[in-house]
Amino acid sequence: MRSGAEWENELMELGFIRHGQTRWNLEGRLQGSSDIELNDTGRAQASDAVQILGSARWDVIVSSPLSRARETAQIIADGLGLELGPAYDLLIERDYGEGEGVLETEAAQRWPGKIGGGIESLESVVDRGLRAIEQIASDYPGKNVAVVCHGTIIRYTLSHFAGYQLDTIRNGSVAILEYEIDGWELKLVNDQMPQPPVKTQ
Repeated sequence: MRSGAEWENELMELGFIRHGQTRWNLEGRLQGSSDIELNDTGRAQASDAVQILGSARWDVIVSSPLSRARETAQIIADGLGLELGPAYDLLIERDYGEGEGVLETEAAQRWPGKIGGGIESLESVVDRGLRAIEQIASDYPGKNVAVVCHGTIIRYTLSHFAGYQLDTIRNGSVAILEYEIDGWELKLVNDQMPQPPVKTQ
């Protein structure tokens, strides 16, 4: 792996796209590392993401290895005229342990704060997200890379760079992380400019 010092002067963008909707998303179930495929709405959302991404130049598209992310990435790759690149295990969604497949309302009662039940900690999720960014930047220095993965890992990893907790990441939405001399900066989230919370006195 290239060290950060080897690519720190490279200008690049990472476009994070949450996979399209699945049946479990629609039903409000925790799906985490379970391999649930897209539904028709999810495929349409992947196609819609092409319109947002099409305003910039992308060199490659990579993803989580889970089928909902790979299919989303393939739809986007086809729409942008790119070859589908590799999958990174580091991008897999948060592992919800015993909560996989459980309705979110029930999970909130059984594991308040999503703690316990073998559920992966958010610290672990963010650590994986940051290592994935380092790996992708090392593999594609100076390139603009579209990255298809999952809501929780996108939300909390990008919150690390924003300096505040981002809202829920919508299925099929695009977030842009740009690397410049001073480091990574969040430029877009949920298809819009990021909106920091208003400070109250």
